[in-house]
Amino acid sequence: MKTRVLIVDDEPIARRGIRRYLAKHNDIEVVGEAANGISAVEQINELHPDIVFLDVQMPDLDGFGVIENVEPLTSPAPVYVFVTAHDAHAIRAFEVHAVDYLLKPYDKERFAKALVHALQVVEQRGTANRGLEPLLQSLRSLRPLERFVVKDKKRIFFVPVSNVLWIEATGNYACIHTASDSHLLRETLAHLEEKLAPHHFIRVRKSAIVNGACISEIRPMFDGVYDIVLAEGTVVTSSRRYAHKLRALLET
Repeated sequence: MKTRVLIVDDEPIARRGIRRYLAKHNDIEVVGEAANGISAVEQINELHPDIVFLDVQMPDLDGFGVIENVEPLTSPAPVYVFVTAHDAHAIRAFEVHAVDYLLKPYDKERFAKALVHALQVVEQRGTANRGLEPLLQSLRSLRPLERFVVKDKKRIFFVPVSNVLWIEATGNYACIHTASDSHLLRETLAHLEEKLAPHHFIRVRKSAIVNGACISEIRPMFDGVYDIVLAEGTVVTSSRRYAHKLRALLET
């Protein structure tokens, strides 16, 4: 069975170079290429590659943002080899458990060394616990999510987390609400809750998370249920299941 590889770099010549080196290996299949971080996230979620050669600096979403925004996977997650022209990101790359760090320009010997290392990790990842969840946990402990990436038709833009009043589940999507707009994300509320700073964003019912900094009033209703009034007037009703989180907020 061939090892599946995804190439992510905003420079076509860099993608071609990686593909050329990989073509020498009959046991490797290049399943796709991405020229930006948004496309990389989509292809990782869809194609489930074994190895991702990942550029650090890219338009819209950098390599670290890619790792942060991929969906949790039930199948084995990819291992990452960072590829960049700058050595300033090396320490952070290893903090998120990248298996190697290729500094451009590199030669075929250096590439081969990185590839061998990545293949070894792919082979051992079941016992070595190299799955995506440890990567996400490391990222969350270092830096909670700071902005949402929103795709609207052909437009891609960013919404700072601090601007979000509350988030509600809508089927398999999450709807983030600001004072002026609402945007759909292809995310589950459980996944977002893991990425957001827990002391700032509070799960108040199965289908809703609120920004604690935007709460203007909490009204006790009955039997552990509360009406939460947000700064611009929206009222979000909590459930008994999450009442302890609101009580913890009131005690701080």
